[in-house]
Formats: sequence, structure tokens, C-alpha cells
Amino acid sequence: MFDFIRKHTKWTMALLFLLIVPSFILVGMNSNPSAEKGRVVAKVDGVEITQPEWDRAHLGEVDRLRSSMPTLDAKLLDTPEARYATLERMVRDRVIAVAAEKLKLSTSDQHLARELQSSPEIAGLRRADGSLDMERYRQLLGAQGLSPEMFEANVRSDLSRRQVLAGVTGSGLGSSVAADLALNAFFEKREIQLARFNAADYAAKLSPSESDIEQFYKANEKLFQAPEQASIEYVLLDLDTVTKGIAINEADLRTYYEQNARQLTGAEERRASHILITAPVSAPAAQREEAKAKAEALLASVRKAPDSFADLARKNSQDPGSAPSGGDLDFFGKGAMVKPFEDAVFSMHKGDISDVVASDFGYHIIKLTDIKVPKQRSFEEMKSTLEVDLKKQQAQKKFSETAEAFSNGVYEQSDSLKPVADRLKLEIKTAGNVLRQPVAGVAGPLANAKFLNALFSPDSIEKKRNTEAVEVGSNQLVSGRIVQYTPARTLPLAEVKVSVRQRWLVQHGAEEARKDGTAKLAAWKAAPATASLAAPILVSREQSQQLPAALVDAALRADASALPSFAGIDLEAQGYAVVMVNKVVSRDPPADDAVKQERNQYGQQWTSAETLAYYNGLKDRFKAEILVAKPVVNQQNAQAAPGR
Repeated sequence: MFDFIRKHTKWTMALLFLLIVPSFILVGMNSNPSAEKGRVVAKVDGVEITQPEWDRAHLGEVDRLRSSMPTLDAKLLDTPEARYATLERMVRDRVIAVAAEKLKLSTSDQHLARELQSSPEIAGLRRADGSLDMERYRQLLGAQGLSPEMFEANVRSDLSRRQVLAGVTGSGLGSSVAADLALNAFFEKREIQLARFNAADYAAKLSPSESDIEQFYKANEKLFQAPEQASIEYVLLDLDTVTKGIAINEADLRTYYEQNARQLTGAEERRASHILITAPVSAPAAQREEAKAKAEALLASVRKAPDSFADLARKNSQDPGSAPSGGDLDFFGKGAMVKPFEDAVFSMHKGDISDVVASDFGYHIIKLTDIKVPKQRSFEEMKSTLEVDLKKQQAQKKFSETAEAFSNGVYEQSDSLKPVADRLKLEIKTAGNVLRQPVAGVAGPLANAKFLNALFSPDSIEKKRNTEAVEVGSNQLVSGRIVQYTPARTLPLAEVKVSVRQRWLVQHGAEEARKDGTAKLAAWKAAPATASLAAPILVSREQSQQLPAALVDAALRADASALPSFAGIDLEAQGYAVVMVNKVVSRDPPADDAVKQERNQYGQQWTSAETLAYYNGLKDRFKAEILVAKPVVNQQNAQAAPGR
């Protein structure tokens, strides 16, 4: 056979080409890149935002809020509304970024430097001489996974993006005349009289028949459904679980202790006082020499009377921060001061007074007043702390490896969670009466909407397969499977009869109230003198008199060109109301400071409206669209029959 191939190489290659190439084409046709990257949830200027990007952004937002507000209820952060808000922010950021790029907005080095200098976090890293401690700066950024270059590029980009809306936000202007006109109308009062037609009063006179109840039940079966439910089992992989599986031997602990003993116990600190005669390094040589001569004269005085150091510092030191306290700089460690100053301090003995020390700021006379050497703790004293630290470090490294095994395990053996639980030593937990939406009082994975959506997916319901590994928190993965599923069902009439009757009364009571109210409204409009109304009251947006918002709004919107003016208000389940407006009452003149504050608020709101309009224009210009439906706020997670 091999002889045949050697003799007919061209024919063999042609045959292989015909067999292999179509298979690659078919594979290419069947592969679905969009499936690999996730569904597209939004687009901005032709660039897609995918579901995984959205998930990661929301998880980052949740982690940020949890770290800043540890007591915040985690369930509030994982609602459909909260997730949608994250997507809206992502779209907004993309729109602003595209606008900054298209409009060629850039940030100069000087602007970037000013912004960095004004940052309180960075200000806290400055040494006594005003220079930036670069080592601590790198450490601070490294903890966030950033290098100084990456951080500064992000700040530069953010500043460029701010310029997109700055022209609108910085130029918003609402005139005093327009503000006063709008505010006076907004806070205007009206004297009104009311007639309320309460649905409950009409419902009390009704008595539905068995036939009425049955007809209402059949026409509104969706109101009397028990939601779909499931009994599930699930496994959770988190950092604590990984940590428990790690054992640290004593040899590793001792090595870690020996390598980190000094850092673990802290660094030596020294306390010093100084007298500074300022002469910047950029000053003329003559000025530097004059300052040095003055410092040497003061040093001579200090040598003669060492106890007078504090008094001489108060009178002569040109360091405004320390002079009032006799030159005291308190305790500091290495790296906190400029190098010549630090070298002198850490070469002295307690009570020593230095020679004149030159620095970029001028000339110093230094007195070392105290030394704080931290006591080095023994291995036995630190053993338990070291073990916790080492376990955390190793767990962080091991988690990604374990997470991959977890994700693969729940997928490869999708008919059971036991194999992955046994392999990774995880506990299989169970839960009953689980609903598709998170319910009040539930915590952990069962409060996570993404995990519940995976549980109630068609594949999970029909085939009882494991869900994919779902990230429900920082270093937290969960997978679950449905053991028993009960679909949504309409509850029998006998079981919900009390609720059906109550709903019938509410609906028909409101209908009767509306019918009577509209009839009275028509009659009173024709003959205002016959109106039977309550005593007059004053209402405004500030003083609603505890009336329904719809009623107050109708009273303030009623046509006041011909008084009295009537309006009817459908209060839905509460019934109906008729309002008669007798007169318009101007608002009480506000105090001068209140006028100023109101005008400022009006100006801010006007600017916000202009900014929003401009942003909406940018969205249209760059074809920004969100491709998922905005969630509707649910009154209930699932509308089961009341009274069940």
C-alpha cells in the first residue's frame, strides 16, 4: 500500500484534498462564534457588548459595593433591575468613549498631573518633603492589578471622556425670571372641595352569587395560580472550601517565618525634631550660602545649650508644619523622608544632635529624640497567624485550578453532582419549593437570579441535568440540578374561593363607585350650586393633606381660567373622587436664602435635563441600543392566590 502511495503521490494528495478540505469547511460552518462569546445584549457604534461582559461588569460592581458597604443586603444587588442598571452604565460609558474618540478630545500632561496631584489617595503617599513615595504608589496600584502606566492611562482616558459632557454641564444656565416663574407655578396652592366615592363602601353593599364567583374565577385564572416550583440539589465551591483542604507543614511555616520575620513584626521607626532654614536647591548660590551660615550659627547655639533645641526651633525653624511644636516630626520609618535627612537620622543615637544636613529644601539641624524598635515575635507566638496567612495565599493560587476542575466536572458528568462533590470534597446541599425568582429572606446562591435562571432553563427542567458552573460572587461557583419539578398550575376554585370573592368585590365596588362618581360629576358641572362636597382645604405639592397623589395632581392641573372648575379622578381600586377648585392661592414669599437655593436647584435640574438630552443625541448618533428588555418591577415574585 505504501508503494502505491509513493508511486501515485499526486493522485493521493488530490484525494486527500477532496476528503479533508470539505470537512474543515463544514466544521467552520457549524461552529458558532457568537455562541462561544455569548449572546449580544447591546451595541454601540457597531461594537457589541456580550452577556459574559455584562455578567463580569455586574459582578465587579457588586464586589465594589459590598466592599464599600459591608452591611448592604446582597439581594438588592442581584435583582433584574440592578443588573439592567449596570448594562445601562456600560452603554453610557461606551457612548462617551466613542464620542471622545470621534471628537478627538485629549488630555494634556499638565492636566493629568493636576488631576493626580489633587487625588487624596495619592496625596497620602507623599513624603514630608512633598515627593511621591513611588514604592508605596506601585504597591497601591498593584493591589488593584494595575501598573502606574496603566493607571495613568485610565485617568487620562477618563479625563478625556469628561470633556464630552463638560461643555453642556458647564454652560447650563436657568435665568432667575424663568426659575421664579416655574417655581411659583410648581408651589402654587389651590383651595378645593372634595367628594370621595370609596370602593369599599360600595363593595359592602354587594353580594356576589355562586355563578358570579365562578365566572370571575374562569375569566381570571392567571390570578389564582401557584407558581412553578422545584426541589433541587446544588454544590458550592468557594475560597473557604478550598482553604479547608489545604494543610501546611511546620517546615513551610518556619521557612515563611524566617523569610518574613522583619516585615511581620514591623520596621524600626525613629522620632526626630529639626530646625529648617529654607533654601531650595534651585535658589542662587549666594542664598544657599547665607542659609547655610545661619544654620551653622544656630547649630553652635544648640551645641552650647542642647535643652534649648525646642525653643530655638519655634523661633527660627522655617518649617511651618513642625516649628510650632518645637520642630517635632513624630515617628517615621525609612522611606518617609528625603535621603540625606533619612541617612542622618538612622545613623544617630538617641539624644544626638546632627551637623548641618543639606537637602533639596535647605539646611537642617536634627535631634534624634526616640527610637522605636518593634519586638520580634517568636515563631511559636506567630504560628497560628502564619498558618492562616499561608493557607489564604495557597488557596488563592489553588482556586483557579479547582474552579476549572469544578466547571469541567459538572459538565462532563451532567446527570449527577456526586462525582464532582466526591472529587473536590464538597457538600451536596438540598432545597425545596425553589421559585424561578429570588424570594425574600433567602441568602446565598438561591438569592442569585443568574443561578435560578440556569436552574429553570428548559434543559435543566426536562433532562434534570446539572447547570453550568455559575459565578455568584467573588471566588464563588455553584452548580445545581432539579430533582423534582412542579409546573405552574391554576389552583382549584374550592381552595381559593375566599380570594376570588374578595377580588370580585374589589373590582365591582370600584366599578360602582366610578359609575356613581361620573354621574355626580356631570350633574354638578351642569349645576355647581347642587354639589355636595366636603369643607374647603388648601392643597399644594408641598402640602398634599395626605390625599392620593393622583388627586392632588388633578387638582393642580385643573383649568383655573373659569372657576369653580371640576375634575373627576379615577382612583382605581380605591374608587373615584370629584374635586372642585374654588380659587388659586399664590405661594408664600420664600426667604432670600431659600430663593437662592431654589434657583440653584432649578439651574441644576435644567442643566441635568440639557445633559440628558445631549447624551440621548449621542446615543442616536452612535446607534447605541440595548437588545434586552427592561425589567418590570414585580410586586410579587410569583403571584400566588392571596389567602392560600
